[in-house]
Amino acid sequence: MLRLTFLMRRKEGMTKEEMQRYWLEEHGPLVASYSKTLNMLRYVQVHSTDDDHSRLTGRRGEMEEPYDGVAEVWWESKNAMFEATRSGEGREADRALRDDEQRFIDLERSVAWFNYEYPQVNPTPENVVASERSSLVKLYFPLRQLDSLSMEEAQWYWRTHHGPVIRRQAHGSGIVRYQQVHRDEAELTEGINRSRGSKIEPYLGHAEVWMDRSAMGNPTPENRAAAKRAYEDEANFIDFERSTMFLAKEHVFIDRR
Repeated sequence: MLRLTFLMRRKEGMTKEEMQRYWLEEHGPLVASYSKTLNMLRYVQVHSTDDDHSRLTGRRGEMEEPYDGVAEVWWESKNAMFEATRSGEGREADRALRDDEQRFIDLERSVAWFNYEYPQVNPTPENVVASERSSLVKLYFPLRQLDSLSMEEAQWYWRTHHGPVIRRQAHGSGIVRYQQVHRDEAELTEGINRSRGSKIEPYLGHAEVWMDRSAMGNPTPENRAAAKRAYEDEANFIDFERSTMFLAKEHVFIDRR
């Protein structure tokens, strides 16, 4: 499946609460109304929480400011996306959505990219959702690689070295699900950011982890040791100062999987 990740910052003059309310109550239904026209397989809004996200960074030090939310869209394939978005109806739908985005998103300070998923800790069926009423929360970790590494080198290390580190300690860390989502499709990524006037460099990808808050609130010695091992390995390929991390809740609008 092809996936779109769109990290968003709110329009100047709006509070986070106002932005997320408009996104949820106005823009979300608008996207859903065009979902079949655009061949969307799944559409999810990921709203950052009001937690003190600075507590997440720990040993990582200073990181970028968390985003207000993330829009996520899945298609069955790149061809399925092309067929929809290149039709007359698809182009009209895209224009309508872009026009509405300007009502609540600072598009210059937001960024999108296309990517593919690499599941690491993955329950079956894949229906884990950090909904508002759930005790689950989703950790979102958009990351950029060290300057000494190419995109390919960093993604290879992330997938083949860091993935096993997290998988080995997932159970003791309270991790319910963990995915790596790697940026790809450079031409598509450049096009969507150009069309929205983004001035932000796309990330290497993002890690996403679903956890139960109860495991986060009372860390055991095992939890702390696992966090230390994760950080030490992250430092081998992640530029923390150019990455960010935040907790979020999910709102699923469309799921046709």
